[in-house]
Amino acid sequence: MNGDTLICRILKAEGVEWLGAFPHQSLIDIASREGIRPIICRQERAGVNMADGFSRINSGRKIGVFTMQYGPGAENAFAGVAQAFADSVPLLLLPGGVPRHRMSVPPNFEAVPHYRGVTKWAGHINFSDRISEMMRRAFSQLRMGKPGPVLVEIPADVAAEEVPDEATAYQPVKPFRSAGDPDAVREMVTAFLKAKTPVICAGQGVLYAQASDELLQLADLVNAPVMTTLAGKSAFPETHRLSIGTGGHSGTLMVSYFLKKSDFVLGIGTSFTVSTFNAPMPKGVPLAQVTVSAEDINKDYRASYGAVGDAKVVLKQIIEEVKRQAGQKGRADTTGVADEIAKVRAEWMREWEPRFVTDEVPINPYRVFRELEKSVNVADTIVTHDSGYPRDQLVPFWKPVKPNGYIGWGKSTQLGYGLGLALGAKMAAPEKTVINFMGDAAFGMSGLDIETAARNKIGTLTIVLNNGVMTGYAKKYMPHAADAYGSNQLGGNYAKVSEALGAYAERIEAPDKVAAAIKRGIAATKKGQPAVIEVMTKEEMNVSKHW
Repeated sequence: MNGDTLICRILKAEGVEWLGAFPHQSLIDIASREGIRPIICRQERAGVNMADGFSRINSGRKIGVFTMQYGPGAENAFAGVAQAFADSVPLLLLPGGVPRHRMSVPPNFEAVPHYRGVTKWAGHINFSDRISEMMRRAFSQLRMGKPGPVLVEIPADVAAEEVPDEATAYQPVKPFRSAGDPDAVREMVTAFLKAKTPVICAGQGVLYAQASDELLQLADLVNAPVMTTLAGKSAFPETHRLSIGTGGHSGTLMVSYFLKKSDFVLGIGTSFTVSTFNAPMPKGVPLAQVTVSAEDINKDYRASYGAVGDAKVVLKQIIEEVKRQAGQKGRADTTGVADEIAKVRAEWMREWEPRFVTDEVPINPYRVFRELEKSVNVADTIVTHDSGYPRDQLVPFWKPVKPNGYIGWGKSTQLGYGLGLALGAKMAAPEKTVINFMGDAAFGMSGLDIETAARNKIGTLTIVLNNGVMTGYAKKYMPHAADAYGSNQLGGNYAKVSEALGAYAERIEAPDKVAAAIKRGIAATKKGQPAVIEVMTKEEMNVSKHW
């Protein structure tokens, strides 16, 4: 067999069922022959985003894969990989490469040196008899340790080269999980139980470890409020009595309130990265950090306590240690923390509720969120957002109840990212209703991949919040340009564009029409047709941000 055939058989052995791609790449047709479905996107970035969303919803148990031609294909895919790297998402990139005798000849683009800054690991197959070795290394990097994109470059002549029979054997990678140091766990739990007002901060590592049940058990055992990071949103049910919601670029009043009064923060599956897209941790308060990535310990904040290990394994250790120190029933809610959370939430919603029920025209985006919430079963829905105001407005108020019921992202904030994520999420969970919120600017970045969804019968719902401007830019970034030249203004009828691309589409201008349109859109998605509901909204610049 040749190199491409062996690579595809390895992918098959590792559970890969589909391959995001944009031609020309010799791997595409071989994959099809080997029973791996190729999905051709309209642009490389969207294909990478699809692989990203697929890996997220599968918590890395199944890996999204994207392949692209050498040169321009590898160049065009860079942005999507950079976004996945910022958010620590495991996906496999298989770019073609120039034939070996043309390597290091300018201006040929070689993926490995250029992608090293935005991948966890990048390798080059220099001989066909090393294919099994290099793919084993790649899947080991994907399935263990801190998640991140992995790249294997395939030179064109290696792809076509015959592989010696003795080099074709391959065994799928078995992941190994690690526990934390028992002494470190004991010290962490002792300090936690001594704290009067501790807070648990759950990150994306809880989702990748599939540790939401253990997190829920711990919260109930110690009666502590639980917040999530933006990337960790949905790791803990936000309808739970101890949930205080999400702290990202925007967030709930409860997160701010309880962080300010906390005397101990236990971070689980979080890097504690200082970022405008993470709620800041309180100063002078002991932090405990559970992470699979040792390099994240003490990166930005000093960790007073820590345990390096898989979130699920370490959470089980913590639970057992809490029971050993505090008894089988754990720590009672002697301070009335659940009632306090409910009181703060009620105060917060008194301020925000008018925006969710207003009849104003153009429509307030918060009203759209409420109409959606009433129209779907949240437990059977996956929601994501695009960059900017759709993210900042939606994140604090949408309350997921199941792990991976929300894809929160944002350590980098590329416009147009959410659509590809939604397509990949639908590939991962076809039984779910998958919804992407985006603004008109984001549609301009990635809207043509609505056609990818239509052609491949990927039934996602996209809700375009169209206010005709780049929200907030006129005042904050370009006051003169906006006034003199209308530089902040955008135009277009995105429903008509979407209909022409093969989607079910409507444009809605009255708030009382939103819910019915959403239901019609969802009905179309259940038949495998993507749907786009364009809602004409006001420029709403109010967001829930308390830090």
